[in-house]
Amino acid sequence: MAYLEQLAPILILLVVIGFVIARLPRVELGHTDAFRRRRVLNWLPLGLTYAFLYMARYNLTVSKLALGDLKDASGEPFMSNADFATIFGVGTLVYGFAFVINGPLTDRIGGRAAILASAGGAIVSNAAMGLVTWMVLKDPGSELAEGLTTAFSILYAGNMYFQSFGAVAIVKVNAPWFHVRERGVFGAIFGVLISLGVYFAYDWGKLILDNFGLLWVFFVPAILLAFCTVTVIAWVKDSPAQAGQKDFDTADASSGDDGPRLPVVEVFKKMFSNPVILTIAAVEFCSGFLRQAIMQWFREFAKQTDAALGLSGSFVYDNWGVLLCCAGILGGVVAGVISDRVFDSRRGPVATILYLFMLVGAVVLLFTYTSPIVGWMVVAMSMAVIGVHGMLSGTASMDFGGRKNVGTAVGIIDGFVYLGTAVMSLTYGLVLPDDPAIAADPENWVWWPGAMIPVALLGTLLATRVWNAKPQPKKAVVVPATAAASPGKDGPSTF
Repeated sequence: MAYLEQLAPILILLVVIGFVIARLPRVELGHTDAFRRRRVLNWLPLGLTYAFLYMARYNLTVSKLALGDLKDASGEPFMSNADFATIFGVGTLVYGFAFVINGPLTDRIGGRAAILASAGGAIVSNAAMGLVTWMVLKDPGSELAEGLTTAFSILYAGNMYFQSFGAVAIVKVNAPWFHVRERGVFGAIFGVLISLGVYFAYDWGKLILDNFGLLWVFFVPAILLAFCTVTVIAWVKDSPAQAGQKDFDTADASSGDDGPRLPVVEVFKKMFSNPVILTIAAVEFCSGFLRQAIMQWFREFAKQTDAALGLSGSFVYDNWGVLLCCAGILGGVVAGVISDRVFDSRRGPVATILYLFMLVGAVVLLFTYTSPIVGWMVVAMSMAVIGVHGMLSGTASMDFGGRKNVGTAVGIIDGFVYLGTAVMSLTYGLVLPDDPAIAADPENWVWWPGAMIPVALLGTLLATRVWNAKPQPKKAVVVPATAAASPGKDGPSTF
């Protein structure tokens, strides 16, 4: 019953958001009702797979709550702050650099095949981490227990390599299904999926940990991903035509490009010579740092300073996953709707506004992180950073990469996200206290909010550089007759 009470706010929020979006004036692009229904059937199983991939990624953080308390044969915790930072840092570095391979590969094999590879690799990796955990708990004095950090670093790196297919796949599949003028709403959907994944990871993960034990924190996501794999095989298609619908011009950077596919090296040259792509990637580097600085460390900060601050029993601490989920949903939906409806499908203005919010939040957090307000501050900042991430990685990558090269574009952009995450993890591994006695003093955590301020400032300045950026098709886009007949609802579109 307590679990249903936690889930209720998310369901209510999704219903309200669905109602509001449904009541907005429709962007008329000639889509039939049958097409819209088939599109939902396409992205929904794909999106749920992506959400459960998040659960199979951040379950490491949930496992830290238990492994940090358990002692090995020498009396040391199985996983200290430094150990966790190392494992997570190695994994995110692999994730970031894997895009160099997996982005272009997804452009070749298609998003459907890529999401199946992602789910399959995550299933095997999580099952292996569960098996290693079982062996260590069975024999705390074994060589494997002494080398747990190394073992987890290798397995988590493998998990993150396959996980890197996920974001590329979901954007690659959806690029042919969404026109530029409706991709802001898709960005909102992307934010919802990220937020649900965070909720599954933190709250479902903690529920599993508390009721079924540490092993199932790894095994349950693997089982759920196996179920999702079946639904992807059954329903997901790479384009409308493959699903029996009609393909259409999406008006992105690939519009009018009917030539042969460029070699991978040429595609990378094209992407890295595009100042908009590079600027968005740099903004998302900052997003990766800030998002995970909040998500990975708030609960650890609250837990380790509990004797002084008493935050581990607070409402935010106990409902961390629910609140992050609700904040992320609101951030993604508000950013997406404003982008399409207020800023004519430009993504830069929304990113700039949200980054200004994060900058102010980081400064305020520096002076309030030892007060009860800290939990609500980081939840509010999460709303902003997830909104930016959905807008840029989930939407702008489609716009400026185009259908042909979106995999490579997402690879570059999301690769920078996780390079930012890796820098965050390694930075905090150096500056945050590791000794439990020192970590118990909140004053020794000042670099937790302090490191966020320059990164948020840099992200704000970079976001202003793409304020007016919009994709340039290779030919003039012909607006469907149904759209031209109703300019009052959405107005004509120019590129």
